[in-house]
Amino acid sequence: SRRASLPGCNGARIRHLLVFGILIAVHELGHFLAAKVCGVRVNEFAIGMGPVLWKKQRGDTQYSLRAFPVGGFCAMEGEEEDSDDPAALNRQGFWKKLIIFAAGAAMNFLAGLIIIFCLYAPAQGFYQPVISGFAEGCPLESADGLQTGDRLVSIDGERVYIYSDVSLLLGLNKTGIFDLVVDRGGEKVRLDDFAMTRQTYTDQSGNAYSGYGIYFGAAAATFGDKLAYTWNNAVDFVRLVRLSLQMLLSGKAGIGDMTGPVGIVQQMAVVADESASRLDALMNMLYFGGFIAINLAVMNLLPIPALDGGRIVGVVITTAVEAVTRKKINPKYEGYLHGAGMILLMALMAVIMFKDIFMLFRG
Repeated sequence: SRRASLPGCNGARIRHLLVFGILIAVHELGHFLAAKVCGVRVNEFAIGMGPVLWKKQRGDTQYSLRAFPVGGFCAMEGEEEDSDDPAALNRQGFWKKLIIFAAGAAMNFLAGLIIIFCLYAPAQGFYQPVISGFAEGCPLESADGLQTGDRLVSIDGERVYIYSDVSLLLGLNKTGIFDLVVDRGGEKVRLDDFAMTRQTYTDQSGNAYSGYGIYFGAAAATFGDKLAYTWNNAVDFVRLVRLSLQMLLSGKAGIGDMTGPVGIVQQMAVVADESASRLDALMNMLYFGGFIAINLAVMNLLPIPALDGGRIVGVVITTAVEAVTRKKINPKYEGYLHGAGMILLMALMAVIMFKDIFMLFRG
């Protein structure tokens, strides 16, 4: 008989959940370090959520380890309420508040950069968005079209940062008519309204495949190339977030296409399970970790109440209004706004989580 089991309840998924939790904890660590540097009192810094497993008081701060490894928090004096303590967050100036609120995202972005660099540090070379040749019979090669040696600079107005952008940006266009910019011998050449269609070609092994018939090559990588590739990969991750938000706002994607921690962990587990070896599984997990770290950095800076970006916008608006009116705004109004934003955000997260759990059991 078939034994019933809960999908995803294995060691691999627990490790992936830990990775996700660590990245959230890193975010809170950024707030914590910035608060300490700026002289703001931190009442508690916790790793994990839920019941306290261990705690220790050092100075004004209680350090705690909690039961569920899904993040953490940095509870600052005067963050949620008005406080008369000179070291309270609400008593600090514009720049200190700005630094503290932005520090979490900055720490996530830094973590993403470190993860990506560690992934690519052993690489001997990288594929480049430089055309090395064309398949036999490819109609795209001509004096007025593409040529061997062309470096793709942009596709439909989107910059090509790394080689994988070529397939991504070509795939986003469903019309078959592209606006290309290529670097040809140091000169920028525009190919507007350039028609490209997928056709069936034969590769060097004699196997048929569907594609555009363009070949790309690899080049050896120096240490500087690896640093540049790391940065470009991180910037590319930022753009993926922006493209995703554009698709949501334009209606090309909906809530059903969104995913939360449960879905992300499941996707990481699927990729790991399909990896050819444990090393490949580890590399794929780290790649996802780097992407999630950059994703968290960008999403937290969105100007939405309850997120760091919303708090930064609140600080900017409050400072500007007080500078003009010479009157101090009651912080409770900003607290109401962030509270309402938190409720809506938690509701959205709950909907996405239940959707992810439903899909998990359905699969």
